[in-house]
Amino acid sequence: MPDDATLAIVVVNYGSSALIERNLVTAARELAHAQVYVVDNRSTDAEARAVMDLVEREGWVALLQPENLGFGAGVNRGVEAARREGRTRFLLINPDASIGAAAVHLLLAAVDSDERVVAAPVVEDGAGRVWSAGHVLDLEDGATHGRVWAERNPGARVRRWLTGAALMINDAAWVSVGGFQEDYFLYWEDVDFSLRIEDAGGRLVLVEAAKALHDEGGTQGIGDPDVHAKSPLYYYYNVRNRMLLADKLFDAETVRRWDARATAAAREILLRGGRRQLLRPWRPVSAVWRGWRDGRRIARHGRAGSAGTPVG
Repeated sequence: MPDDATLAIVVVNYGSSALIERNLVTAARELAHAQVYVVDNRSTDAEARAVMDLVEREGWVALLQPENLGFGAGVNRGVEAARREGRTRFLLINPDASIGAAAVHLLLAAVDSDERVVAAPVVEDGAGRVWSAGHVLDLEDGATHGRVWAERNPGARVRRWLTGAALMINDAAWVSVGGFQEDYFLYWEDVDFSLRIEDAGGRLVLVEAAKALHDEGGTQGIGDPDVHAKSPLYYYYNVRNRMLLADKLFDAETVRRWDARATAAAREILLRGGRRQLLRPWRPVSAVWRGWRDGRRIARHGRAGSAGTPVG
């Protein structure tokens, strides 16, 4: 049996069908026995038609959702559809990411086990710089860092996590944790997923020889010439979901410690978009403030206090 015969490629779409066509078609054609599942989180009628045109041309599967369910829910819909059709290895790939067939085969080999295994490639950006070679979560303050920081801080209390931008999961790992948590909506689902995989006795594997490319600005940008600028959704959910993860996975002392650093964390997330955006600060600052407010509610009241006014 070809080693891609049990492979499902799952991509969650929100207004990015042109990116999927550009980034995924070539690799999918080279993986002749794999099946692609495009989960379309509803944006517009025109986008839904574009998705249908693409999947019909390529022989893929479209899962059209009635509304935008968020990333985690989209992943769950795609993987469960694939499992119903007998697929047992699942490659998650962002619309703005691309990966070659050779790298996919390396990831398939890494998860070819009865053990619970999740594997990721080294992800580079458009300039050839390393965007992700695994990450760590600092348990002291809830900050996320890359491998270089972890190597420079060997004594830090950290947990490893792998980015959902390009992630291979075997069925044993998926079943062990029941998929992605859907209440994050966007961002931090992959951190949560990675931690729960390890807590369930699974392994996280970085496959150094496998490479993927991530054009981050393709889905996170706001159309500004400053390519560092992020969308309000990016700011809101990154600020809020830091505290949601603490409340879900850690003890009360960790929640209090991270909450005490909430303002500094929100500022750091805001500045990821660069200082030029602050010439017109209302949208980014408003989104960060709402995320900070709802994160503080989670810290004080638990998940029941997380309902706020998300940024659309």
